[in-house]
Amino acid sequence: MNFPVPTSTLGWIVLGLDIVLRFVALGIIPGNRKPSTGMAWLLLIMIEPIIGFSIFLLLGRTRLGNRRITRQKAAIAAIRERADELPLSFDSTVLPAPIARVADLNHHLGALPLTGGNEVQLWPDYAGVIEEMAREVERARSHVHVEFYITAWDEVTDPLFQALVRATGRGVDVRLLFDHLGSRRLKGYRRMLKRLRGTSIEWHPMLPIKPLQGRFRRPDLRNHRKILVVDGTVGFTGSLNLTEPGYNNPKNHRLGREWVELMVRLEGPVVGGLNAVFASDWYVETGEVVELVPVFGQPDVRPDEVLDVPCQVVPSGPGIVAENNLRMFTSLIYAATQRISLTSPYFVPDESLLYAVTTAAERGIEVELFVSEVSDQFMVGHAQASYYRALLEAGVRIFRYPAPFILHAKHFTIDDDVAVIGSSNMDMRSFGLNYEISLMLPDPAVVERLREVQDDYRALSTELTLPEWERRPRRTKYVDNVMRLTAALQ
Repeated sequence: MNFPVPTSTLGWIVLGLDIVLRFVALGIIPGNRKPSTGMAWLLLIMIEPIIGFSIFLLLGRTRLGNRRITRQKAAIAAIRERADELPLSFDSTVLPAPIARVADLNHHLGALPLTGGNEVQLWPDYAGVIEEMAREVERARSHVHVEFYITAWDEVTDPLFQALVRATGRGVDVRLLFDHLGSRRLKGYRRMLKRLRGTSIEWHPMLPIKPLQGRFRRPDLRNHRKILVVDGTVGFTGSLNLTEPGYNNPKNHRLGREWVELMVRLEGPVVGGLNAVFASDWYVETGEVVELVPVFGQPDVRPDEVLDVPCQVVPSGPGIVAENNLRMFTSLIYAATQRISLTSPYFVPDESLLYAVTTAAERGIEVELFVSEVSDQFMVGHAQASYYRALLEAGVRIFRYPAPFILHAKHFTIDDDVAVIGSSNMDMRSFGLNYEISLMLPDPAVVERLREVQDDYRALSTELTLPEWERRPRRTKYVDNVMRLTAALQ
């Protein structure tokens, strides 16, 4: 590599720093990283050492701080201990052997076992599920635990917040967690904080960035989970953020842009798993130990529920065994024998997931992927597009949900055997940086219900073909490839 000859002392210092940073990067960056991630960071630093290394120091490490790490380890240990108390009324030997092994993997990595005897109801209705959560809160007798990545107190979520306020008036303990940076970017954030201060709700921002108070870490480490638990007996999880479907954005409202989601309502032992994940996050943020005693009551009879479902909660994120959600996803995809249907708004896979999906298609499995026609995130949208050619050439069918809507639901089905629903996208961020929660449901009846949702997506979507995709302008392809590189900077 040829360096310009410096003409001043400062120039010699900059040249020396450039050389030192390149040399240091070669020995530091590859350590404990995927080769693709390491190469992306090295390329950035080799092109512009000072700027690249500065960005790496800000964004290249997932360390959370000693106090947070200590608390998280203690919380995971407590979850493992309490998991032994969950009723294990389901015999996993009746499952197909590959699915049973994935359940064992999830238990080993994520601490929570597969439990039987659960009731499951799918909720694709955005406003309807918020109203349903409010109705459950109105019945709360002991505690309500709420944890959402993005939280806003607006006209759509107001019924739920009012129900939470009324619950505190009845002596119910109401605890609320929301991601600090994820929530503050929405219009009305400060107004929400002011309203919360006027209530008896206990609330805390997750992963707060407050440099003046000594609370600073990699700013794009986020808690992306979505959880609501009432009395430890009724729970909700899925993809929905706690805000109105246009995210309080005037531009979205002008375009008619709304987010399309899928949530799950749960009753049974699996709710204890959701509650345990909330309790661990609450302890990490506050240092307060929450006693999780369920208040058992008579469940409603719901004709659209699936009964006696085996369920397993799979928490993932920094501090948990590396990328256990990715390990579950790839293991299930490799276990498929007939059909795979994937829904992910941000499909930016690493090599292992891309190979799993394309290998499935190459070996004759029917594979379909539902994404949005337009993305709400420029960089992620272009990075995702860079993978379409490889997917289409392998035989994956790509269906694009029509604009102006954003298909934000996150789920997939494998054959007639298992469904996975949760907060985790199929992207590198969800695997390595975000705290996520997934729900594995190895039950044919749940798969059948979820396929009805997928059938609705397909009826509304347009299938993308390889010849159509190849006709994109060269400048668009260039941007796609550049954004693909940035996606690897984890």
